[in-house]
Amino acid sequence: MATPVISIAQMREWENATWKKGQTEAEVIRRVGRTVAELALRLTMPGDLVIVLAGRGNNGADARAALEQLEERRVDVLQVRDPSEDFSELETLLALRPALVIDGLFGIGVNRPLGEHWIRFIRRINEARLSVLSIDVPSGLDADTGRTFGAAIEATVTLTVGAPKAGLVRNEAAPYVGRLEVADNIGLVPCPIESEFNWTDSKDFVDFPPRRKVTAHKGSCGHLAIVAGSRGYHGAAVLAARGAQRAHPGLITLFPSESAYLPCASQLQAVMVQPWPEQLSVETFDAFLFGPGLAGSDVSDKAIEILRSLWTRSANPLVVDASALSWIPAGSCPPNVVRVITPHPGEAARLLGVSVDDIQSDRAGAVRQLSKKFSGCWVVLKGHQTITGRETGPLFINSTGNPLLAQGGSGDLLAGFIAGLLVQPGLQSDPLRTIRYAVWIHGAAADQLSRFRPNWVIEDLASELGK
Repeated sequence: MATPVISIAQMREWENATWKKGQTEAEVIRRVGRTVAELALRLTMPGDLVIVLAGRGNNGADARAALEQLEERRVDVLQVRDPSEDFSELETLLALRPALVIDGLFGIGVNRPLGEHWIRFIRRINEARLSVLSIDVPSGLDADTGRTFGAAIEATVTLTVGAPKAGLVRNEAAPYVGRLEVADNIGLVPCPIESEFNWTDSKDFVDFPPRRKVTAHKGSCGHLAIVAGSRGYHGAAVLAARGAQRAHPGLITLFPSESAYLPCASQLQAVMVQPWPEQLSVETFDAFLFGPGLAGSDVSDKAIEILRSLWTRSANPLVVDASALSWIPAGSCPPNVVRVITPHPGEAARLLGVSVDDIQSDRAGAVRQLSKKFSGCWVVLKGHQTITGRETGPLFINSTGNPLLAQGGSGDLLAGFIAGLLVQPGLQSDPLRTIRYAVWIHGAAADQLSRFRPNWVIEDLASELGK
């Protein structure tokens, strides 16, 4: 079952259902504390100083429950009762420059503006520019709306309890939430809530992709055509091909412009490379990718014509990215075909004739509008917490990835990976899961690289993808 994005009221409903089944609040707090400690240990090194800020409520109890499990760490605890009286002690602790601050001041129960002393207290923590782990919600943030109650902790990581709260995935909350992780193994009963918005994580891909048959051969695993690469933009085509290769389709043929042919062909071995044809044979290929690196001056009208024809007529999967997004016709597609577009916020804004701020203020709505405009296609709206969905049905927010994905070529690699999966017959029956898997793996590869190689580049991501 997918992890829903829920409201505060729904979280209370879930908790009450748990208590009725006999689970105790104390046991859930103990488990939350253990999960907080496990994450804190991953974020620090033996001998590091960790400061725990514990408030009066359950978040404070969660923070205190983590204390005994912070092995090989030096720990100082500040029990915050009165922010004005405790401010001087906060200053003393912050001056020690701890490796991590655990924020257990307020939880989701805060429902009114903070007083001036709390605002001063929270702002001082933010001014210290330390790594902060917030429990459930950054203290001072409204977990329903994503707005602050006058001030809010600017967390590095937020470990939310049970399921993501609606306010935590709003764009305006991002500077406070930081990286959002979910503590889901904490003793609650199975979530009784269903939601339009859902959280994608690793458990969604148990036994996926399915194991290939032992009799599989390259002819049974799909032949992908990639139309990409033009003068000055051959690298995007190569990266798209590399991404497709990591998905292990049977065959890949790349079609760059004539001026981009040699630089593309010289960098690829297993991928076949041919200049743009006058026509792509639907019978020859099982899926298509258009767009990466098609921003050069030598893009032919024929390539645009081919894309439009495939969009409206082909029964095979078609992925469209980058410059080619502007060429998609608004006309209808054959029934039950797979069409995928992968815009970043700027591209989405151009397609809908609105500002980037409009897109970012309602990313879910943008996904719905884009899909409706283009024949109910699947939409991957890239960016922080990439959203996948279409005009109707559930929307999925991705949990992986980090700001270092903001490099040229990242989207080309993702588009190739998505297309390389969708060309395979065994992965076409549930295109939503396949697309979500591609997005999740792409972000997870970036996270893995960032743990060990903070100076990684997109070529490194191409090598890491799929591991």
